[in-house]
Formats: sequence, structure tokens, C-alpha cells
Amino acid sequence: MLLSRVAESLYWINRYLERAENISRFVEVSEAMALDCPPGSAEPWMPLIEASGDKEQFDFRYHNKNPVDVMNFLIRDKENPNSIISCIDIARENARKIRDVITAEMWEQINTLYWSIQEGEIIWQQPAQEQLREIRRGCQLFYGITDVTLSQDLAWQFSQLGRLIERADKTSRILDVKYFLLLPSLDELGSALDELQWISLLRSAGAYQMFRKAEQTSITPNAIARFLLLNPIFPRSVRFCLEGISQTLKSIQNTPFPEKPSELDCLRGLLLAKWSFVRIENLINNGLHEAIDKLQIDLNQLHKLIHNSYFTTSPSIQIESLQE
Repeated sequence: MLLSRVAESLYWINRYLERAENISRFVEVSEAMALDCPPGSAEPWMPLIEASGDKEQFDFRYHNKNPVDVMNFLIRDKENPNSIISCIDIARENARKIRDVITAEMWEQINTLYWSIQEGEIIWQQPAQEQLREIRRGCQLFYGITDVTLSQDLAWQFSQLGRLIERADKTSRILDVKYFLLLPSLDELGSALDELQWISLLRSAGAYQMFRKAEQTSITPNAIARFLLLNPIFPRSVRFCLEGISQTLKSIQNTPFPEKPSELDCLRGLLLAKWSFVRIENLINNGLHEAIDKLQIDLNQLHKLIHNSYFTTSPSIQIESLQE
């Protein structure tokens, strides 16, 4: 059996570490792009604030809006609950509360990652790109340790669920930023800078090499959108994540053919069907920004339904294990 509070902690540990990893990717790629922009330019930086969903907080607290402000806000600002350092702090606190459920190796890794990014640690004396790579490797190492040391029961299923929902959200957000906020004017379309930005978008999703392998075409907005949204086998694509979410929820529920599907059943099924069979041309013609905006609304609703179904029960109520 699995207590609802334990399931919630596992879900959030993985959501926050996935969030920290994604932010590290976004910032690292913007740091590289900044080398091709005028000194002090905010062009590669401000879209990150838009993608994080924290623009209002950033505007209120940072008035200069320069690259240093953006990096501090996204990486080391403890008052920003979605900064890298805050995400790892929250994930570690959730792990501390359930140390008797997770494996010793999982706790050691998340604890080591937490202490490695405290003020005065050697990581902050390294170049910015190496800082971000180390943070990302620390998050990825936790995923790997989880997958090879934690029994694939309900605890593992809720870990997967949090990771996949966060990943789908962040992949869609960074794509939306490029399409909606950075789409160049007609005279810039197809320019070297435009292509550089699209390549940077792929790199920020860890998708550049797999895109080149899967798409034997030039780098075009349609091809990139199709790959990041609809590719069925790339692990950071929206469709892949939705497939994993659907399978995980079915395993958690352990009722393959319910007589009356719940609201959660209906939403996970409709989401997967929509993003499995839609064509990228239709999404773009009908408005890609609107489609992604609706996806994010649906993911938020999916989270609320999961929360209401599994995380708001009385502490004495338990979720039956699949093995029983």
C-alpha cells in the first residue's frame, strides 16, 4: 500500500527535478546564443522568463532586465519558487519526508545535489555553462538511480507521472515562446540568425541530434514543431510524454475497462488521442500558439484531477498497491 502523502511527495520530487533540469537546459542554450548577440542584449534571455511563466514576478523585482538579472532569477534566486536552487530545495525536502520509502541511493544523490549548490560551494566558481551541466547531470543521475533501484510499483509510477507531466509542459512552453514571441519578420525568415535560433530551440530540449537523425530535411519551423510535439519515440516530445502519462495512470488505476470513466480517464484519453492523430499542418493553420495554450490548460487540469484523486485523501486512506 502507498499513503497518499507519499505518492504526492514522489510526484513533486520528480516534477521539481525535471523543472530544474529543463531550466538548466534553457539557460545554457541562451548563454551560448548570447555570444552571437550584441553585448548586454536581452534578446536570447527574456523569452526564458516568458517560458517560465514568472514574468510578473520578474518584472516586479528586477528593473534592469539584463542577462545577469535573468540568470540570477532563474538559477540562484531563493525568492523565486521556480528557480533551479528553489526547485532542488523543495525536491530534497519532499525526499527527506519519505526517506523510509525511497532507496538509500536516491536519498544520497538528491542530498548530494542539494549541498553541492549551496552558497560558497565550488560549483559557483566554475564557468556558467559548466555550472548548468553539473546541475543537469545531477538531476539525470537521480532519474537513473530511481529507475534501477526503486521497485516499479506505485511509488515508481507516481515518480514517472510527475516527471512526464512537467516535461510535456516545458517542451510545449519553449516551443511556444519561439513561435509566438520570437518568430522573425519576413525579411529575417530563413536567415542565419533565424536558423541559429531554431537550432538553439532544439538544443534546449536536448533534441538536436535526434531531430537530425529522424528528419532528413532542412531545419524548418514545421519540422521542428512536428518533432517536438508529435514524435512518438523521442522521450521529450509532447506525444511521447502523453503516452507515458496515459499508460502510467492506467497502471495506477488498475481498472482497464471502467464501467463509467472518470473525468481523469476521459481527459487522459482525449489528450492522447488528439496529440497522436493530429497533423502539424492543421495545428499551424489553426494557430499553434492557441493549440499549445490549450495543451497547457489541459495539463494543468490533468494535474488538478490527479491531485484530487490521489493526494487529497485522509492520511489514513491508502492507495492499493498493484501487487496486492
